[in-house]
Amino acid sequence: MTNKSMKLRLEHLKVIEPITKNQRKVFDAYENDDNIVMSGAAGSGKTFLALALALEDILDKENTYDRVIIVRSAVPTRDMGFLPGSREEKEAAYLLPYQGAMAELFDDSDAWKKLSAQGAVEFLTTSFIRGITLSDAIVIIDEMQNLTFHELDSVITRIGRNCKFIMCGDYYQSDFSREGDKQGIMKFLNIVDHMKYFTHVQFSWEDIVRSDFVREYIMTKEHLESNG
Repeated sequence: MTNKSMKLRLEHLKVIEPITKNQRKVFDAYENDDNIVMSGAAGSGKTFLALALALEDILDKENTYDRVIIVRSAVPTRDMGFLPGSREEKEAAYLLPYQGAMAELFDDSDAWKKLSAQGAVEFLTTSFIRGITLSDAIVIIDEMQNLTFHELDSVITRIGRNCKFIMCGDYYQSDFSREGDKQGIMKFLNIVDHMKYFTHVQFSWEDIVRSDFVREYIMTKEHLESNG
């Protein structure tokens, strides 16, 4: 159902302004039409910023993109094909962060449902990305530290015409247990950092906007680790 009551338009989207210097770097890179890597401290608004910028773009009538595609890996059950239920049922648990972010951005608890019905947003896991081409889209890889190099390679080689590419995550918070898997993101970032039209913004505890509590925790943790 995509009648007027179900439509979400640009005027429904909250205006988001950068709070920290590194958030401003992300805004500037996006306006410069760069692909973006956001890495670093939890709670610094990486995924929220990616969604806000991408949604503003695709809801603009003069935009050149049709949809936002969110891609992530299904950790710890990497191969979702072995889980019971339909594809939608398998993916439901992974949608919660994006449903919450979009509810906040539009002040509408049904924002994800409405945007999905419009074809404006789509969620994919790496289990189902092989053999397809992503075109006319803003592609967001979230929780990038939980993708193996093979998965990251598979996603970026799916990118077709007229796409913008955004990556979010913290390579210090990997869910992998094997060191080889943990190093996959570093190998991948070394490649994209040498590519044109990529901006890599690294967030620190100073960029944490989730809460003072989280900022103090991360700051204390980093201080203790640096002092052995």
